[in-house]
Amino acid sequence: MIDHISLPVTDMARALEFYRAALAPLGYDLVLHVTRTEVPALETAEVAVLGVGGRPDFGLRPADGPVQPGHVAFRVPTWALVDAFHAAALAAGGRDHGSPGPRPEYRLPNYYGAFVLDPDGHNIEAVCHDG
Repeated sequence: MIDHISLPVTDMARALEFYRAALAPLGYDLVLHVTRTEVPALETAEVAVLGVGGRPDFGLRPADGPVQPGHVAFRVPTWALVDAFHAAALAAGGRDHGSPGPRPEYRLPNYYGAFVLDPDGHNIEAVCHDG
């Protein structure tokens, strides 16, 4: 079971603004934002972590070179939240990478997802398996 994950980003301020807006419909907010000045053992210059209900599970950190885009999917309980994520992410400057809808080609029952590329090209998804 994964407890938390972080993505490298080229511009922390821009990424944090994007993710706070894109993930707000899912209940995410900033939980922690620290710099190496505050925590000398920090591996990067700064780290920002978002989560639901104060529980940190999705982090952002400065890239130490060119970003190799990754993929992160957020599981949500309703199709409406998938739709809300997609709309919020587009409004925050994300690029559509797959409108909300069923994905029968994945051969998983009740798979309903939406995909957006963040400012660094990471493929961010909201998915509901509870049709």
